[in-house]
Amino acid sequence: MKNKFKIFKFLLLTPFFISIPFLNNSKVNAGLEFQWDQDSGYRRLKWLQKDGESRARNTIFFFLRPTDRRADLLKITMTIPKRFKSTIKEEKISLCKVKIGGYDTRTKCITEIPADFELKEDNTSLDIFPYNPIPSNKDSYAIVFKVFNPKRTGLYQFHSYGQYFGKDTVSSYLGSSTIVID
Repeated sequence: MKNKFKIFKFLLLTPFFISIPFLNNSKVNAGLEFQWDQDSGYRRLKWLQKDGESRARNTIFFFLRPTDRRADLLKITMTIPKRFKSTIKEEKISLCKVKIGGYDTRTKCITEIPADFELKEDNTSLDIFPYNPIPSNKDSYAIVFKVFNPKRTGLYQFHSYGQYFGKDTVSSYLGSSTIVID
């Protein structure tokens, strides 16, 4: 009986003593880490994509809701991630007044907004110049991309900047949208 108790105690306490050296490991090797501090000035913009598969034909809506605009917008600049290797063409980009869908309705463009689009040659930045300023009313607007998704899966973060109408015409940060490609 005494031997059985010693064996039982040995089997019960051995895993505990073996794991103690591993608990003191202060070095953490994270494969992927996100640290988005909501108080730091990072603003999350809403977006919608029709298809998240790699190499699929996709329509991406980058929304500019009333809460994202504080005044009339003269110009919108969007930075495109360098790793987003896709065939982005100016003809496949549009700006529209949008009706954001929900559970029983689809997101769709209501009115096309005439604008000039300037895409840098290396596809890292897009400048949008609407013919009339985008008003700061209760309507939502969207920048629409019709593209083929890149081969590479991952998260792609698009940053948006806006130049407001008025005295201070310096571009300021509107927010960021993070697209997921599976």
